[in-house]
Amino acid sequence: MAVVEVTGEKEQKVILVGITNCKESFYALDWTLRHHFSGEAKPGAAASKLFVVYAKATPSSVIGFGGLGSVDILPFVESSLSEIATSVIAEARELCVAKTTSEVVYEVIEGDASTVLCDAVEKFQADLLVLGSYGYPSIKRTVIRSVKDYCAHYANCNVLIVKQPMQEN
Repeated sequence: MAVVEVTGEKEQKVILVGITNCKESFYALDWTLRHHFSGEAKPGAAASKLFVVYAKATPSSVIGFGGLGSVDILPFVESSLSEIATSVIAEARELCVAKTTSEVVYEVIEGDASTVLCDAVEKFQADLLVLGSYGYPSIKRTVIRSVKDYCAHYANCNVLIVKQPMQEN
């Protein structure tokens, strides 16, 4: 994570937090707020800009293609996915406000989470991508295609995977 000094002033670093509707994800957001946007942040450190991104699944990825009646339920699935996205962003906003961090950009982007997050890193020119960890063993991560593993390999920035301490799991 490079902090560039330009004519005596430090440039803002950009931190992107990928969130889902799970406690591990919100723990990662909370950790980021505590370590980069509060009194716990290092004194004299450059100010950071925070982006919170939620990858909304596409309706077709949820119900599949060509299933009997899938066209009929598509609007209901889309509505449900939009409600979930709105709820997740609202919860993230509440957490940021509670931690007195108000200058946050919230984005809901439709698509596969791995691709959405790597593309968001490019779009916002992020210096750091923060993700929560479910604590799955490596074989399970391989079988379910871990978003974190994908981002760690393909995101064009540093990737921090925040794991909850054992007593908080």
